Amino acid sequence: MKRINPLMILPPAIFLLLAALFFFGMKRDNPDELPSALTGREVPAVQVTALGDKPMFDDAALRDGRVKLLNFWASWCAPCRVEHPNLDALAREGLPIYGVNYKDKPGNALGFLAELGDPYTAVGADTAGRMALDWGVYGVPETYLIDARGRIVLRIAGPVTEREIENRLRPALDTLGWQADQSLSN
Repeated sequence: MKRINPLMILPPAIFLLLAALFFFGMKRDNPDELPSALTGREVPAVQVTALGDKPMFDDAALRDGRVKLLNFWASWCAPCRVEHPNLDALAREGLPIYGVNYKDKPGNALGFLAELGDPYTAVGADTAGRMALDWGVYGVPETYLIDARGRIVLRIAGPVTEREIENRLRPALDTLGWQADQSLSN
């Protein structure tokens, strides 16, 4: 009887192990997104300056007893243009959205909002990127769902697309008991 060399089994075993790792890696919600260390924690400090004559917000606004979004964006960011209609739609449903304009020129940021519309309840500028650093922002756009107590529930790195809204944001909003303002959606 011929014996099988154990070294002959090694390549197929390594292949199967790698194939399993790749398969389960592709099944993650968003394989490109890094997890946020802030999920479940209180929101970091708000450090924004005025953006033109737009209403500003502070720490208290993020802990006001209402569910809300905090969106980091910039006029020079192409994906920010892509997500903007979706943010508008969420704002029309009654979801408060606070905007942080990231490392942008005020004139360009105000022009962006004048051109595409302003979905933000209030907005501030983070010209040095200090607030974004404290929030762990990797790049814009990046959006955080914040519960009524001021805790981060969900982070969306990249544009808020219809797919992100339906697969991640709406289920999280349902968990928090948030419902669209029916008077606005009719």
